[in-house]
Amino acid sequence: MTNAIHDMGGMHGFGKVEPEENEPVFHEEWESRVYAMNRAMGPLRLWTIDEGRASQETLPPSVYVSASYYLRWLLGLERRMLELKLISQDELEAGRALKTTDKPNRIFTPKDADNLTRGSFEREAPATPKFQAGDRVRTLNINPATHTRLPRYARDKVGVVEAVRGCHVYPDAVANGGGEDPKWLYTVVFPGQLLWGEDSDPSVTVSIEAFEPYLLSA
Repeated sequence: MTNAIHDMGGMHGFGKVEPEENEPVFHEEWESRVYAMNRAMGPLRLWTIDEGRASQETLPPSVYVSASYYLRWLLGLERRMLELKLISQDELEAGRALKTTDKPNRIFTPKDADNLTRGSFEREAPATPKFQAGDRVRTLNINPATHTRLPRYARDKVGVVEAVRGCHVYPDAVANGGGEDPKWLYTVVFPGQLLWGEDSDPSVTVSIEAFEPYLLSA
């Protein structure tokens, strides 16, 4: 959900972000297995990347903030598979299949891994773009009950279009089963002080990728 705990930009009380020096790709072996399981499900095309994101976003707040990055991946994958009845709760608890199924199934091999590529999300435009580079725009002050890519800290703010990024699959629609519904995508730049207050660094600017339905002329 859009106003769920995952939308943490600008929130206080979570401590300083401390980059880990020489951080490994995976901290533990199980994380690599979770990554592999998520990628292995991709070719079955049972859900989109945005539906997968939504499965994590709707985790209970206490679970989300206490879970590591790959644990969120695992919990989101479990939710998707339970919702689609690919597995049952008793199988999840047992850690193995307990019955046969007619759901999609095949053996995923190392050769398949060599061919894993993410397709393009760019689509044919249904209309010309409303905005061009240099236009002043205001983001909407929206609070939808489902997935959106407009971050909470950048709502109802005036910025400038830096670039038109093409027409792409609209995450707000596809994550909720509404089809691809392609929309124009823009890079919009905001003064940092507008977002973070007058006490913030005046030299900072923040850019976001904003879909056309998020924007009005300013």
